[in-house]
Amino acid sequence: MARRMFELVEPVGVIPYSADEPNEAMFALGFTNYWDLYFAGRAAPLGLVPAEVVDALFYNFAPGEVARHIPRVWRTTTPELAIAARQIGCVKALRRILGDRVDSPAFARAAELLIKAATSAPFEGRPMYAALRAIPVPDEVVARLFHAASRIHHLPAAQLAAVIDGMRDRGLIGDDGWLSEQGRAVKQRIESLTDDLAARPYESLEPGELVELIATLEPLATLLLAAQD
Repeated sequence: MARRMFELVEPVGVIPYSADEPNEAMFALGFTNYWDLYFAGRAAPLGLVPAEVVDALFYNFAPGEVARHIPRVWRTTTPELAIAARQIGCVKALRRILGDRVDSPAFARAAELLIKAATSAPFEGRPMYAALRAIPVPDEVVARLFHAASRIHHLPAAQLAAVIDGMRDRGLIGDDGWLSEQGRAVKQRIESLTDDLAARPYESLEPGELVELIATLEPLATLLLAAQD
């Protein structure tokens, strides 16, 4: 179930990176290069924090890369304006891709169910999720769906890239990049833990609500994935 919901919700949650409109909205704030607006948009829910805080969460970048952008980007705009611009751009992109489907009662119902799921998980070990939970839920229906998907996008706590690095250091990944038998067992445990963590928000939904949510999201996810291609 967790993996199926990931397939359906993730295309909404990654719309800031898969469509042009969010970037256009951020460029309108005064940014002149992609990476400035990337770090501003992604780090905005954290507020005015030092580069070290952002670096601790965006651990996959080269040393010093975060500090090239944070806090300098906040001389161009504010976290509040960055959050608003990204939301406006994402709503515009979703409306373009999904068309009149966003005006249906089923879409509004899906947004409410996803909000219910996205506000039910614990904060522990999930700093980005906690930061997004602190942002008020928007009133506009498409914005509500994106906001919920964005929260859920930041829920799984198993940081696979960091874990894989640790597996390589421990000899669980060979020089050819393939997992050893022991490495495959560790990876399976990681995947199972991630599935368990990712399932938590949907435990707040009744079985019938989950079926209803899946039925509405399936055609939307298909359209969003096709737009990415």
